[in-house]
Amino acid sequence: MDTPRELNEVVLPQTVVAPLTRAAIFLVVCINQDPDSYAAVRSFSADLAGLIRAVEFRDIEAGLSCVVGFGSDAWDKLFGSPRPAELHPFQEIRSGNRHAVSTPGDILFHIRARRMDLCFELATQIMDSIGDAVTVADEVHGFRYFDDRDVIGFVDGTENPRGDAAREAAIIGDEDQAFAGGSYVIVQKYLHDMKAWNALSIEAQERIIGRRKLSDVELSDSEKPSSAHNTLTVIEENGKEVKILRDNMPFGRPGHGEFGTYFIGYSRTPRITETMLQNMFIGRPPGNYDRLLDFSHPISGILFFVPTATFLDNISPDAIIPDAPESEPTLASPEPEQPSAAHDRSLKIGSLKGEKDE
Repeated sequence: MDTPRELNEVVLPQTVVAPLTRAAIFLVVCINQDPDSYAAVRSFSADLAGLIRAVEFRDIEAGLSCVVGFGSDAWDKLFGSPRPAELHPFQEIRSGNRHAVSTPGDILFHIRARRMDLCFELATQIMDSIGDAVTVADEVHGFRYFDDRDVIGFVDGTENPRGDAAREAAIIGDEDQAFAGGSYVIVQKYLHDMKAWNALSIEAQERIIGRRKLSDVELSDSEKPSSAHNTLTVIEENGKEVKILRDNMPFGRPGHGEFGTYFIGYSRTPRITETMLQNMFIGRPPGNYDRLLDFSHPISGILFFVPTATFLDNISPDAIIPDAPESEPTLASPEPEQPSAAHDRSLKIGSLKGEKDE
C-alpha cells in the first residue's frame, strides 16, 4: 500500500459527502486477470483526479464528481497489505424466499453531476483509459424523479444525515488510523414489481414504507407496524442511532418493464448497512421482515472500500504488483429481469441463514 510521504501531510477524502445531484452513473467493472491489467489499473488510479478535473472544467457549476471504490479481492491484488480493517466480500443473505445476492465487482465508479452529459463524458473517458484492462459487470444511469422520489412514489433519503453528521456517518476516523478519511460503500440494484405495488391501496403502501406518500410525514407509532421499512432500517448502538449516507437513484426502461432503485450506502463501517439488510431480509425479530421485499428484489450486491484522494494520488504505477491468478475472470453480470420473475439467483458463495417464514 502507498501512504502519504510526510507524516504531517493532510489526508483528503474523496467526494463521498457531496450535494445531491440530478444525474448519476454507477459503473462496476472486473479487472482482467493478468499482470498488465492490474498495472494499467494502478496507473489509471493515480491519474484519475486529473481526468475528473479535465471533464469538470467544462462546467464548474455542474458539480461533477467521481468516487472510486475497490472490492476485497481487487484490493489485495492491487495494493497488498495493510488492508482496510473491515473490507470483505459482500455477505449474501437468504431467508424465506428473500435473497440478497452477492455478485462480482472489483471497482465501483460513482459518477455524479447536475448534468447527465458530464457523467456520460467522464464514464466514456474512464473506459477509454482502462477498457482493455477491465470487463464491465454493470452500468446504471440514474436520475432524480420529481421531488427526490423513488419510482414507487415515495420520497427517498429523508433521514439522510447532513453536514458534520454526514461526515461522522460516512468517513472513517481514528478507529482505523491507516485508512482514516476513507469510507465503505455497499451497492445493490433493486427491481420493482410495479404492477403488484400499484395494485395496493395508498394506505397499504404507507404502512409498508412507514411514511405518508404525498407529504412524506412519518406515520405515528400507533399507525406504523414493526415491519415498516423505516423502522427496520433504524440502527442503534449504545443507545444512540447510527446512520449511513445514501445517494439512491431511480433507473429503468419502461419499454422493457424495468423499474428500479440503485441503492448506494456509504458508512464508516459496513456493519451498519449489513445490520440494516439483515433486519430487512431476515427480520427483527426473525420473520418480521421488510414487506417492501415482497415487491422488490436485488439482482446485485457488492461491498467496496473507498480510499482517500490522498491515497490515490500517492499510488506508484511502477510498484510491484502481486501475481494475478491465471484463471479467467469470474464475471456474472446479471441480465435485467422482469419484476415478476421468481427464481433462484444464488451465486453459491455462502449465506447468512435466516428463519423461514410463511
